[in-house]
Amino acid sequence: MKLNQRTHALVEPILKASEDWNAEVTTTDSGTRLVDLGVNAGRGGLEAGRKLAEICLAGLGSVEFVPGEAPGTRTFVQVRTDHPALACIGSQYAGWQIKGENFFGMGSGPMRVKAGKEEVIQELKLTDDSPMAVGVLETSQMPDDAVCQKIASDCQVPPDQLCLLAARTASLAGHVQVVARSVETCLHKLHELHFDLAKIESGLGLAPLPPIASDDVVGIGRTNDAILYGASVTLWVRESTEKLREVAAKLPSNTSSMYGQPFEKILRDAKFDFYQIDPLLFSPAEVCLVSLEDGQSTMVGERNHEVLATSIGQG
Repeated sequence: MKLNQRTHALVEPILKASEDWNAEVTTTDSGTRLVDLGVNAGRGGLEAGRKLAEICLAGLGSVEFVPGEAPGTRTFVQVRTDHPALACIGSQYAGWQIKGENFFGMGSGPMRVKAGKEEVIQELKLTDDSPMAVGVLETSQMPDDAVCQKIASDCQVPPDQLCLLAARTASLAGHVQVVARSVETCLHKLHELHFDLAKIESGLGLAPLPPIASDDVVGIGRTNDAILYGASVTLWVRESTEKLREVAAKLPSNTSSMYGQPFEKILRDAKFDFYQIDPLLFSPAEVCLVSLEDGQSTMVGERNHEVLATSIGQG
């Protein structure tokens, strides 16, 4: 699949009618299109966040808002996909750290396949010969032209064939696109457990949308807590229940030694070094694995309203 080409079609409505999305669209000196959905001038919003999440998924998944109950919120973000490995790990996973002079952002979206910098992209043997690249940045500042030229070079496209959408975590669109990563987080944990992602046929995830945080650190804490302590994910898998039970025992977030504290505290205790955080913590609160071989379900984990109440409040 030409992931970047199909994703660019999702971006075009925002480029043509930016005011409809509360976005600000600008063009750098070298021609890169920048879409601000919650960094500076762009206000974004619910629909901008939903669209941003679907762009992260390269259009291979759907994102909706559904009612639910959790401390501090009655709104949940639901994501579903019938191409889980490609959509969630090949595109949505924010695995590309992008740095420049006075710039830092976490890159996601199908541009990651074009760049091919990450081991997981190489392991899944993903390639894309689209003539353009589309990416999403979780960042507190918009990239300058030098950063855009570097990204374009890494993606092997001219700068004027690169489009970047950005939102800070402490924005409505930023919150939505992070909370929409429930299935992705589950798949990444399975990949860390050396499970064959090609056996996963479909995925459905639900996670509570927290109140918008006052700053990015609080936002990172709340959105991660929404996944770690509030998300529920179901995967339909071509594998026997016996083998699914083996991997499921290690799958939910409560299997980590760091489980039980709000993520903001965990992050501050680690002095903002994600590499000091147990990677096995990053998983949904509860998971249901449905065997497509024998028609049985394996359910593990549980949602933790106590931690959610501490993190995002009673509302």
